[in-house]
Amino acid sequence: MEETTTKRTLGLLDTTLLVAGSMVGSGIFIVSSDMARTVGSPAWLLVCWVLTGLITVFAALSYGELAGMMPQAGGQYVYLKKAYSPLIAFLYGWTVFLVIQTGVIAAVAVAFAKYVGVFFPLFDENNILLQIGVFKLKYAQLLAIACIALLTWLNIQGIQYGKIIQRVFTSAKLIALFGLIGIGIYVGCNAGILSANFSNAWTATAQIPVVTNGETTGFLPTEISGFVLLGAIGVAMIGSLFSSDAWNNVTFIAAEIKQPQRNIPLGLFLGTLIVTIIYVLANIAYLCLLPMHDIQFAAHDRVGAAAMAVVFSGNTATYLMAGLIVVSTFGCNNGLILAGSRLFQAMAKDGLFFKKAANLNDKGVPASSLVFQGIWAGVLCLSGSYGDLLEYSTFASLIFYMVTIGAIFILRKKEPTMERPYKAFGYPVVPALYILITLAICIDLLYFKTTSTGLGLLIVALGIPVFYLFAKKQRNETN
Repeated sequence: MEETTTKRTLGLLDTTLLVAGSMVGSGIFIVSSDMARTVGSPAWLLVCWVLTGLITVFAALSYGELAGMMPQAGGQYVYLKKAYSPLIAFLYGWTVFLVIQTGVIAAVAVAFAKYVGVFFPLFDENNILLQIGVFKLKYAQLLAIACIALLTWLNIQGIQYGKIIQRVFTSAKLIALFGLIGIGIYVGCNAGILSANFSNAWTATAQIPVVTNGETTGFLPTEISGFVLLGAIGVAMIGSLFSSDAWNNVTFIAAEIKQPQRNIPLGLFLGTLIVTIIYVLANIAYLCLLPMHDIQFAAHDRVGAAAMAVVFSGNTATYLMAGLIVVSTFGCNNGLILAGSRLFQAMAKDGLFFKKAANLNDKGVPASSLVFQGIWAGVLCLSGSYGDLLEYSTFASLIFYMVTIGAIFILRKKEPTMERPYKAFGYPVVPALYILITLAICIDLLYFKTTSTGLGLLIVALGIPVFYLFAKKQRNETN
């Protein structure tokens, strides 16, 4: 027997942990290395993380108004449909399914498997099970798919399972992160490295990659300033923005949150604030423990592991960091899998996704939607192309964030009498400031990353004919 309605079982703690847990995966332990090569100075590296934190918190504060007005399953998809049109909403949902949500799930699952390989060599990323031409099937990919399948199955058993996993794993990784950051800053402050890093903090010497025959063969130190530096900041923030993404996932599951008008806005603010503080402190810890050059050229960009190697001797640092990332990525993927399925459920109810995805099982969760999401994420694990897809979608994701924030202004005029239990903090300044900052980043990316941003827009545009196919099918069924 299938249930027809969802149950509100998630409180403020669950909402906050879902926001924070979905944001913190493996990015914070890796992306600072590439960012440091791009901006070329410790001060500008911190500026990138602080700026990312500010615009993320600004966006979360603004989304709170929309979430309070429309506490329904689907979140951002519902807001876009209300403010703009079903087409705009579908294009967002299409991109989320094709790349954003499933691509992140795949990337996080592969990161999980890669670090499990530290403990079990069978899952080492270089251990190939089968190779046919250019296609390589790795044990790590199979473990990644198994991780997605396990979390999907657990979430099919009911919201309680997803809630318990999120509480345990997110709490564990946040406590561990704060502990390691504290130890790192304490040890590093006594080493004199921080003062050396900041002796010439604002002089940006970027490491420009030297490409030969399509491969990076080295780096050329180049002092940058002015518009070139501004461009570098925008490019570097791709990493920090990716690491800070998925905070909006909690809006997808609004129909299962108690007192959503209060708990979603507050959970968005608390979750994004906690993660912003952690990310900035983590980078301060890196700068306390490692010279700037060592951050820029950490082995395989694993700056977190390089920092911990300063604190702990032998293999302790390796195992400690690997264990933390395994816990972090497992909890992160649970939140992504739990929330994403509700967006596709909302699309299916509108006839814009596979019809079965609209149904709830006897546990009150959209089981078919979870399965569809899991299958496509598994395919992306095997394709090996999800990394490129994520880069292409970063630009599109920022565009949809801007458009959604713009919905606040539209609905204030379009629906002035609609109940607003929470109003956007600092309206109209804070939402407008977010749009302007994000627009500047998008223009920067259009100029410096023309190919990837163009492909990102192409992914969105491919959804237009698909929308009309779904709409035509729906009309035929109605007639």
